Amino acid sequence: MAKPAVQLGHSEQEFDDLDQLAGVPIQDISDTSKIPRLKRFRFQLLHHWLVTQFEPCRLADVGGGKGLLSYLLNQSGWQATVIDPLRQALPDKYRDISSGSRVKIPPDEKVHRIAAEFEAHLAQDFDLLVGMHAHGCNVKIIDAAAQFGCGFVIFPCCVIDEPFYPPLGVHWLESLAGYAVSQGHRLTPIRLNFKGQNIGLVAAGKCKRK
Repeated sequence: MAKPAVQLGHSEQEFDDLDQLAGVPIQDISDTSKIPRLKRFRFQLLHHWLVTQFEPCRLADVGGGKGLLSYLLNQSGWQATVIDPLRQALPDKYRDISSGSRVKIPPDEKVHRIAAEFEAHLAQDFDLLVGMHAHGCNVKIIDAAAQFGCGFVIFPCCVIDEPFYPPLGVHWLESLAGYAVSQGHRLTPIRLNFKGQNIGLVAAGKCKRK
């Protein structure tokens, strides 16, 4: 049966208007960075939040692209792996959001990668699953975390390539949060200080919180 036609995306304003998900208030995460909130710094902001909230653990960066988040986490003593079917080189530099300075990444630096589409069985060796705008992977991450007891941190964008659509009149994030709760996850929604789809769904699972 064909899926019904729905609005696949939501504007930034619609995301800004949300103040709770699954009945839980969204926590606004402040930061002390010295640069404007631009979308390209989202990995630095997420890295900072992760290392202040969780003890270092084995993390899967689902749809991690060039691997900047994994690189930053590994520099902080974590064991981070990119799971992405497309192999990409690390960027040659990034902006340190605390100082505003540019930091060069040595050309021989690499992050561990699994070159594959994310599927549930790949989660069994990890403690925390992260998906920053990981197309078509949000429900898979929620299901995998329920199966293996992992925690997860996902920042969904749109419903494209997900296995279900939200009911008519229900925001995609609201629908996804409700689904996570139905799978047994204790959910905390957060909002990071970058432009765009900046609302995340967090479930600690077996990860140790600070």
